[in-house]
Amino acid sequence: MKISFVTARPATSGTAVIPVFDGDKKYGSAKDYYSASKGAIAKAAKAAKFSGKAGQRFDVYAPAGSKASRLHIVGLGKKDKFNPEMLAANVVKGLLFSGDTTLTFHLDGLGLTPDQAARAAVGARLAAYQFNRHKTKLPKNKKPTIASVKIAYDSSSKGKKAYDNFHGPVCDGIIYARDLVNEPPNVIYPKAYAARVKKLADLGLKIEVLGEKRMATLGMHALLGVGLGSERESQLVVMRWDGGKKGAKPAALIGKGVTFDTGGISLKPGAGMWDMKGDMGGSAAVVGAMIGIAGRKAKANVIGIIGLVENMPDGRAQNPGDIVKSMSGQTIEVLNTDAEGRLVLADALHYARTKYKPAAMIDLATLTGAIIVSLGHEHAGVFSNDDGLAEQISAASESSGERSWRLPLLPEYDKLMDTPNADMKNLGGKAAGSITAAQFLQRFVGDTSWAHIDVAGTAMKNERHDPRETTFGTGYGVRLLNHWIAENFEG
Repeated sequence: MKISFVTARPATSGTAVIPVFDGDKKYGSAKDYYSASKGAIAKAAKAAKFSGKAGQRFDVYAPAGSKASRLHIVGLGKKDKFNPEMLAANVVKGLLFSGDTTLTFHLDGLGLTPDQAARAAVGARLAAYQFNRHKTKLPKNKKPTIASVKIAYDSSSKGKKAYDNFHGPVCDGIIYARDLVNEPPNVIYPKAYAARVKKLADLGLKIEVLGEKRMATLGMHALLGVGLGSERESQLVVMRWDGGKKGAKPAALIGKGVTFDTGGISLKPGAGMWDMKGDMGGSAAVVGAMIGIAGRKAKANVIGIIGLVENMPDGRAQNPGDIVKSMSGQTIEVLNTDAEGRLVLADALHYARTKYKPAAMIDLATLTGAIIVSLGHEHAGVFSNDDGLAEQISAASESSGERSWRLPLLPEYDKLMDTPNADMKNLGGKAAGSITAAQFLQRFVGDTSWAHIDVAGTAMKNERHDPRETTFGTGYGVRLLNHWIAENFEG
């Protein structure tokens, strides 16, 4: 989809989108169309009982005095609740298959900031996202027709700058992350995934891939144990962006990348197992975030690390009851091979903190079904050993629009991870499952400022109500991480 920012003037083709606030009888940016229509708009509005309330809309086709093929007039409701991004997303969702190829959003005269105008472009792109690459035939009525979106804004150059310098590159990362999550597991497996990430060196990222031999030398037997039952080699991928001051401590982003999770010997039920292609949603968020960081040339030093494994049941697979030694030297009794993501993250977190000594690190993982029981699909769960970092994430959540909610970490929960047979076990029991998983991870971060974000309910969704979320993979976390970096590591 082509995005452009134009000065306020009547559209010369396609559909002109005219937003109207509740009670605005002057129709804001529609005034030029309004006067040229010789009463046609007023007559259509009366027939539609249109007053500008949220959700109201009507169309005027082939309007007199205009080169646009259609006027799409949309009620915004009250001004204090107006969200340009949601306006664009809802309109694109409704008109994506309309036959029109161009949409012009008239946002001039609405008092928007350049940032808000840029976000309208993001809303349009996200609502237009489709994942059709494996379809050989697509019915004509299922083929998107909108190819160009124009944002008519009072200061088009400032809107374009806000989009080009931040929101556009971040949106690129969201779309890339969605592609990763939506790909089937026979396309995205550890080595294939690592190969895709290698290509991101073209953006200026420094990429390093550690194979199983290198990880074994480092003692990453927690991560390697998860992939023992797979014929496909596990990988650890490091992405580095050096955009900040030389020598400044980096921020570290760590992602769980289980490219397919059968549960291993602790096999999952067959129904719904196909969704476990999305068990690498945390890693996809990290990759997408690094794309955004590199694309907008962030003035910060950032390390992205993803642990990539495939969890399969095989004669070589680890068994419930096995004890493995992590890179940190701590031993783990594996009571359930389906609690595997924390084993991957244990070594990835220890590697990040000891190798790069970050100022702070955040891991993202589709870690527990329990977080969906707690928060549903609207908020990700946040756990942290640092109140200041937790507040930063909350602020970034607010500014990015990606919701999160903090849950507790306490010694009483930590004790649930103790076992008489090793330093810890990988399963805490039925109670507080998301919390005990986070307590497990905390044992591998030392005194580094750290937060864990459980995205099991937000990174992949079979049911969606937000017009910006169009497929199973949502790309959750890309925006949150970019806002966190921008707000706390870029002067």
